[in-house]
Amino acid sequence: MDIAVAANESLAEFSNLLIKSAMAVYALAFVAHIVEWVFGSRSKVARTAAALTARGAGSAGEKGAGKAGKVSVTVRTSGGTEVLERPEVVTRSAPGRRTGVPDGPGAAGGDEQGDLYGRIAVSLTVLAFLLHFGAVLTRALSVQRAPWGNMYEFSTAFSMVAVGAYLAFLVAKKDIRWIGLPLVTTVLLDLGLAIVVFYTESDQLVPALDSYWMWIHVSLAIVCGALFYLGAVSTLLYLFRDRYEAKLEAGGRPGAIATSVLERLPSSASLDGFAYRINAAVFPFWTFTIIAGAIWAENAWGRYWGWDPKETWSFITWVGYAAYLHARATAGWKGRRAAYLALIAFLCFLFNYYGVNIFFDGLHSYGGV
Repeated sequence: MDIAVAANESLAEFSNLLIKSAMAVYALAFVAHIVEWVFGSRSKVARTAAALTARGAGSAGEKGAGKAGKVSVTVRTSGGTEVLERPEVVTRSAPGRRTGVPDGPGAAGGDEQGDLYGRIAVSLTVLAFLLHFGAVLTRALSVQRAPWGNMYEFSTAFSMVAVGAYLAFLVAKKDIRWIGLPLVTTVLLDLGLAIVVFYTESDQLVPALDSYWMWIHVSLAIVCGALFYLGAVSTLLYLFRDRYEAKLEAGGRPGAIATSVLERLPSSASLDGFAYRINAAVFPFWTFTIIAGAIWAENAWGRYWGWDPKETWSFITWVGYAAYLHARATAGWKGRRAAYLALIAFLCFLFNYYGVNIFFDGLHSYGGV
């Protein structure tokens, strides 16, 4: 028995070492992403594309083009002969939807050296993810249960899934390397809080949590939260990029730093679409997460729903994302208004995790802090 306890303690120590090693590699990936953005700022590719886009919008405005697809035909008469000039077709996007704006060239901005650092950053992120995964796995072996029984374990698992989802998108040939810098920044912050503030020694679960439903309910909550996070980052960047495009369209001149960063991002329509697809795909799973939690509550406490703080804020988060999806289908609420709803919904998710666990007492008070 003493040998088993010693082995579990060794695994827990090894898990902590792997987490710290993963943080060190994430920090290197962070530096590599910063260098990628710095070298990309020297490239003229993105600036040229932005200038051409602004010039095209200005020309269309000067010619008084109207609605999308309007054809202008001029007829000249010379000596009794009518000459039809080539018709000019001018396409105008609907208000608030600049779908004709091309995506930016990415963080590297077309710079070969910047692209090299970007690929190095991704490689380092892969290595950090493997160390991160090893840390979560060894933590599970040390406690001999699902490795998300307290805030420390949930935080490490949450950030691991977020990185895994990001890498899965890259493997699927999705051009989302632009999310790499905010991702590794957030992961470093999350792991830092986990180690310094939320760390809890390996221990067994309280009886109410010792159920196979923990594997279903909590694992789904982690996956949904990680994907909601990617959608929230895309939504936040959409708001900045949309304002940047609107300023260019109005003939304004954004600042040099804003131009250097925002012109390399995908267009506002692409960012908005990416966030919407993620949130729409995850929402049914979040619904099932709440249902699974209710079933687990009935098994553990003899009732499906009791308006415990965690249950209440889970439902508020569900309402927030439901309102966002409804707004996307409602005229006048698309675009920035819907984006604000998505960010509010994600803030509710964060409060459900951090705020409820720290500031409220309830049946779900297993944070370990």
